Amino acid sequence: MVSTTFTSATRKALIGAAAGAIGVASVWTMPPAAYAQAQPPVAHGPASVADLAEGLLDAVVNVSTSQNVGGRSGQRNVPPPGLPEGSPFQEFFDEFFNERGGENSPGGRRVQSLGSGFVIDAEEGIIVTNNHVIADADEIEVNFADGGKLDAELVGTDPKTDLAVLKVDPSLRQLTAVDFGDSTAIRIGDWVMAIGNPFGLGGSVSIGIVSARGRDINSGPYDDFIQTDAAINRGNSGGPLFDMNGKVIGINTAIISPSGGSIGIGFSIPSQLATNVIAQLREFGETRRGWLGVRIQPVTDDIAESLGMDSARGALVAGVIKGGPVDDGSIQPGDVIIRFDGKDVRSVRDLPRVVAESPVGKEVDVIVVRKGKEQTVPVTLGRLEDGERMTEDGSTEPTEEEEAPVASASVLGMTVAELDDEVRATYEISDDVNGVVVTEVQEGSYAQEKGVMPGDVITEIAQESVSTPKDLMNRVDALKDQGRRNALLMIASKNGELRFVTVRMD
Repeated sequence: MVSTTFTSATRKALIGAAAGAIGVASVWTMPPAAYAQAQPPVAHGPASVADLAEGLLDAVVNVSTSQNVGGRSGQRNVPPPGLPEGSPFQEFFDEFFNERGGENSPGGRRVQSLGSGFVIDAEEGIIVTNNHVIADADEIEVNFADGGKLDAELVGTDPKTDLAVLKVDPSLRQLTAVDFGDSTAIRIGDWVMAIGNPFGLGGSVSIGIVSARGRDINSGPYDDFIQTDAAINRGNSGGPLFDMNGKVIGINTAIISPSGGSIGIGFSIPSQLATNVIAQLREFGETRRGWLGVRIQPVTDDIAESLGMDSARGALVAGVIKGGPVDDGSIQPGDVIIRFDGKDVRSVRDLPRVVAESPVGKEVDVIVVRKGKEQTVPVTLGRLEDGERMTEDGSTEPTEEEEAPVASASVLGMTVAELDDEVRATYEISDDVNGVVVTEVQEGSYAQEKGVMPGDVITEIAQESVSTPKDLMNRVDALKDQGRRNALLMIASKNGELRFVTVRMD
């Protein structure tokens, strides 16, 4: 067999001949360098994270807790972040958070739980973990990578974000700390590394990518999780999620898994959210969140159209809490908050988070859409923790226009009537609620589709108060004359809780 080597000139000549033989006028050949540049990029993982992990392992700890409990039950339920009833994630959270352990004894038993944490201040001995890792613990012990152990005291917890801050005595051993990074700079597809103690196996390292950002898994009011496919298992809770610069950009908190083991769907609290909470827990032992004092709901396409907005955005104010920071009329039911303290409010989820991150007592500018026009309203924030009870019970009193009672009327697929003492008694409607009562809802009507029921009270239509059926009919006619297709109704329940619904006027 003869080996043949062609020169560049010969190769071009042969290509030209071949082209002529098959009837091709010319053949274009791409230089190797240009060919390489034209190829799509190929994803490659980091060659090794050994050096990175080696410098971080000593800062990650095992958090071990123990608790004395009575009875002979074989299971201890560690409270997870609260989920709303019917959440599709409930089964997976139960699997992840419930721990078993301990031995029966005549006077009760002692159960133990394992989790992870990491040192953020070596001089002060400050350690961060998850609230559910240390919930109801009688004793907390921190285990280090070299086998050393220290007792820890609880500095503060925040169940709403599932964070906890611990403190150990830094004079008893030399500590290694890690720094927080900027979670807002992380992009989907970036490599990340988790270090923790899955199933009690200390110092375990896993890598993966950021699968998604801004995940809401209905675990709390400020959900904004980083989703990752880095292996996170039971016992990883409270451990750090690092970027490739060795900065903590997340705190591993939950997984979705039918078996309790990793299937590549894990969630981490972003550092942007965690750092403010941790700072408050360190300084005060508790959180001190800003509070606006409003009840809000999403702005749907129908609501946006009925308010004359060009797109569905912001958070619709459904009610103002009595005694709250904006109970002075500065913000009103029906306002749509689109910007808060210089930050855009794109959806209803954004507002609670940006308000909570603001200092108590700070004066901020709030931009609202009111009756189709943008207005800037200055507001001084209260403290959320002081107003939580009022949030549960508060209601607003819409403006009332006095008119002579009129007979009931049929409008928008509903039969409505004057709200008198007899009707109040029939539907057990609070004295604080004023407007027009719904006595009947037509089968298959738009009102029925939106959940309007007999006993509901219409307090406003298109952000104008109504007190008689005639008011309601006049406003519907006016909206139709304006070419509106939807009517925005403020509906009060019998105890005064407000909500907005849109009903088509076809």
